[in-house]
Amino acid sequence: MTHFGQQRCFIHPSREAVSLCLECRHAFCRECVVDHDGRLVCATCLARLRATVARDNRVLRGLRTGIAGVLAVLFCWMIFYMFGRLLMMSAPEHHGFDTSEQEQQ
Repeated sequence: MTHFGQQRCFIHPSREAVSLCLECRHAFCRECVVDHDGRLVCATCLARLRATVARDNRVLRGLRTGIAGVLAVLFCWMIFYMFGRLLMMSAPEHHGFDTSEQEQQ
């Protein structure tokens, strides 16, 4: 392997390499690498890292939306159930029929 000082940029062969991309391990000049989370990476690897993060964020957002939907349905069901139980425990005259007619029969 050649000495790092003799390596050329992977994108610009006429320029001297100053850094290695920590993802793809190619040598690059100053214009071809950027600092990302404290590491120097090339533009191609940076795009791949951003796409991975974006995909992970979409998955998490979908998961949160699904969980929120399930919790909303469970909350509504619980309110409906408790309201029904409250109606069942209330006095029969509040149910909309006359109990005196049933007792006479």
